[in-house]
Amino acid sequence: MKTRKGLSGGNYKPLSDQDIARIHETSLRVFAEVGVQVNFAPARELFRAAGAEVDEASRVVKVPPGLVEELIHKAPPMVRLCGREENGELDCEIGGNGVYMGTGGTALNVQDPGSQDSRRATLQDVANMARVVDALDNIHFYMLNVYPNDLPGEEVDVNRFGAALNATRKHVMGGVYTLEGVRNVIKMAETIAGSPDKLRERPFISMVTCLISPFKLDEQYAQLTMEAARNSIPVVVPTEPLCGATAPITLAGNLVVQNVDTLSGVMLAQLTNPGAPTLYGCISSITDLRDMKYLSGAVEMGLMNAAAAQMAQFYLLPYYATAGMSDSKVNDAQAGYESAITNLLVALAGGNLIHDAAGFLEFCMTASYDKLVIDNEIIGMIMRAVEGIRVDNETLAFDLIKKTGPGGHFVSARHTRRHMRSEQYLPELSDRENRKKWDAEGAKDTAARATERVVEILNNPAEPAIPSDIREQIRREIPGLRSFVMD
Repeated sequence: MKTRKGLSGGNYKPLSDQDIARIHETSLRVFAEVGVQVNFAPARELFRAAGAEVDEASRVVKVPPGLVEELIHKAPPMVRLCGREENGELDCEIGGNGVYMGTGGTALNVQDPGSQDSRRATLQDVANMARVVDALDNIHFYMLNVYPNDLPGEEVDVNRFGAALNATRKHVMGGVYTLEGVRNVIKMAETIAGSPDKLRERPFISMVTCLISPFKLDEQYAQLTMEAARNSIPVVVPTEPLCGATAPITLAGNLVVQNVDTLSGVMLAQLTNPGAPTLYGCISSITDLRDMKYLSGAVEMGLMNAAAAQMAQFYLLPYYATAGMSDSKVNDAQAGYESAITNLLVALAGGNLIHDAAGFLEFCMTASYDKLVIDNEIIGMIMRAVEGIRVDNETLAFDLIKKTGPGGHFVSARHTRRHMRSEQYLPELSDRENRKKWDAEGAKDTAARATERVVEILNNPAEPAIPSDIREQIRREIPGLRSFVMD
């Protein structure tokens, strides 16, 4: 099967050029007239030294329009998130209109293969999920998608990254929680890479911090953002304004809030280390106005994240998008259509790194092993849509049409054989047999076939992705690692 990734989206545009300009202008007014609360004193000092107005009593920082634009332009327009294949086969070039799709984080619960129930996630699930992702070609990166509830908080960062790095050679991205954890993760990655310089040259880890909508940089995440930027580790500072709760009910108002929030993180990273690899991030969604709970499968989430892709393209910033989740509790029709619709909207808009695209149910609270396999199929189809229709002399095939003539057929033509595997998406999970054969093979639905694939992957012997001598060095030098992580 042909693996499609990094293809150019951008043909779907929910915003006009005038809309983009108005969102940008309104965002600049918010920076200048409303400001952002920055609760980490060293971060406030960076803004002050650059020319922003800082009120120490309220900790609100107001940034003039010229400084906003100056700082944004320091961020690189393209960030390479590398896999661990030296030939670059697993790399993701994030920026422009290129589209990559992967998992997201961080769910507290897990749905086991074949189950409709959920349980608390553990560290073993981090490794097992990574193994499943490693085997699925259409999932382009592994964002740490579950939180290990069996660990104390101070051990989460290093164990999550360690378990993933030893189970997959795809790029590993993850949220981070402690300063010491960030430092140990970076040290571990440098050990695997062979040196700090080699890690910076081919960064196979990246980190996610967060802002609090609306307009609040808390002390912990500001510190973590600065630490990642200072070390030139790719970092995204996304934001999750919710329509009617932490943002206006209107989608346009939400886009203003999320734009100001994430640009605040981009600016902080650039103030810390000009040129630091930084991604513009969006996790915007809506609330269920009956009880104000977060919704993850709404079409409006797809619309806003598609529109945010246009904003990132306007600023020439690499973009971390959100799509593909479902509010369903099980892998049913709702899970399929919600995931497909939002993923398709954001991918066609040119969302660069679309996280949450695979595996999430129940308002992003549950990661499903089976849904990883199902979404791998959905993503394959979506990437075929992003690829579009190639029109040239070879694909128009006039000479072949003329030679075949009225009433002829194209089944045995060399042209058919030459293009059959690249022109069409060939599903691995979907059933395309007639009913008689389907019945004979057990009349299995999509969920049952997905369960079989997960079990097949996990029943294969685990092959460590880190050489044994490096694993032993990491055991000696990195504190807090659970013993099985580097087995």
